[in-house]
Amino acid sequence: MSVNEQAAPGRVGDVRRRNLSLVLDSIAKTGDAKPSRAQLAAGTGLTKAAVSSLVADLVYSGLVSEVGLYRDGERGRPGQGLELNTRRGVVGMEINVDYLAVGLVDLGGALRFTSMVESHNRGLAPDAVMARLGALAAEAAAAATKEGVEILGGGLAVPGLVDERNNLVISAPNLHWEQEYLDPGALLEGAPLGVRLSNEANSAALGELWYGGGGQADFLYVSGEVGVGGGVIIGSELFMGPGGSAGELGHVVVHPDGPPCSCGGAGCLETFAGQEAIFQAARIPEGSLSERMAGLVAALVSKEPKASKAVHDAGRYLGVALASSARLMDLEAVVLGGHFAELGDWLKPAVLEGLNRHAPGLLQSADLRVSGLKHSGTLLGAAGQMIRSVIESPLELILAGKLAT
Repeated sequence: MSVNEQAAPGRVGDVRRRNLSLVLDSIAKTGDAKPSRAQLAAGTGLTKAAVSSLVADLVYSGLVSEVGLYRDGERGRPGQGLELNTRRGVVGMEINVDYLAVGLVDLGGALRFTSMVESHNRGLAPDAVMARLGALAAEAAAAATKEGVEILGGGLAVPGLVDERNNLVISAPNLHWEQEYLDPGALLEGAPLGVRLSNEANSAALGELWYGGGGQADFLYVSGEVGVGGGVIIGSELFMGPGGSAGELGHVVVHPDGPPCSCGGAGCLETFAGQEAIFQAARIPEGSLSERMAGLVAALVSKEPKASKAVHDAGRYLGVALASSARLMDLEAVVLGGHFAELGDWLKPAVLEGLNRHAPGLLQSADLRVSGLKHSGTLLGAAGQMIRSVIESPLELILAGKLAT
C-alpha cells in the first residue's frame, strides 16, 4: 500500500474520497493525452491495483470513459486511454443587462451548444427574467438530448454581488436588483447537482483560466459589458476577498468630478468605459446590441472621429484604473474580455497609454492580453465551476448512484 493509501481505522472513506478526486483530476489535467491506468498510477503515486479500482468506480458512474488502446512499453498488453466522459455535461447560463445566454459544456470542456438572445433586463423583476432564461435552458436541454449528453447540473452567472449558498443576489446595480432571491435549480429540473449561482466577472475569469489557453496563473480579468467587472486570479485560484466582492474594477474612481454611477458613487470607470457610455460618446444610434456594436466597429474601421475618441477615452480611463490595480496587487497580466475583447485592436493602445503614464514599467504590451473566448468565457466559467465541484467530490455522486448507467 502506498503512502497515499494509508489511513487510520475509520478513515478509509476519506482516503477513497481523496484518491477518487486525485485520479479524476489527473485525467482532467491531461486533456487530449488520455492516460492509461498505469500512467495514472505512476503520476499519482498510487498502486496500479488501487488505480484500477478507482477507475472502475469512475467509469461505472459515467464520469470517465475508456478510449483507444495505448502501449506503455515494449511488453505487456496495451492499456486503454481514459478521459472525462463527454456524454456528461453542465449548462452554463448568464443573465446580463441586455442579453441572456446559455451554453452546454461537456465534462471535457467543449462548448457543444450555445444560444444568446437580446433581452432588456434592467428593472425587470427577477421572476420575469428567470422565466425568459428558462426558455433558453430548455433549448440547451433539448440540444443535450439530441447530442446524447446527460446534464449533471448548471451554473448561473449574474452581473452583481451574490451569496452563492443562499441563492441571493445581494446587489446588481445595473439590473436594479437588491437583495433578490433566485431559484436557479428550477432552470434545470431533475439535474442531480442543481444549479450554482456566481458573479459574472468571476465566472469569466475562471473560464479564461481553465479554457482560455493563456497558461497564466496570476492575472486580472476585466469584463466589459454594460457594466465593467473584474475577476482576480492568484495562483490559479479565484481571489474573492473576505466579503466576496474583490475585483470590482468598474467602480474604481478614475475621475473625482465625473458623472454619477449606478453604484451610488461618481466618476467610476464604468461611467467612461461601460458599453452604454462608449455608445453614447460615439453617437451610436439606438438599436439592438448587435446592431450598435456593428455600427461602432464600422465607425472605428472608417476612423470616424467621435467613435475613435470614445474608444480611446474609454481605453485611457481603463488604463488609469489598471495602473492603480497594478501597483496595489503587483499584477502579472491583464486579460480583456466582453466588449473590450471585441474592441481590442482600437482599445489596447489607449489602455497602454494610460498604464505607461500612470504606472510606467509595471505592465508591458505582452502583459495586456485580449481574450479569445469573448462572450463565451462567462458560460464556460459558470459551467466549469460545477465541473470542478464534480472533480473535487466524485464519491458523493458514486455513492448516491445518481450517475450510474
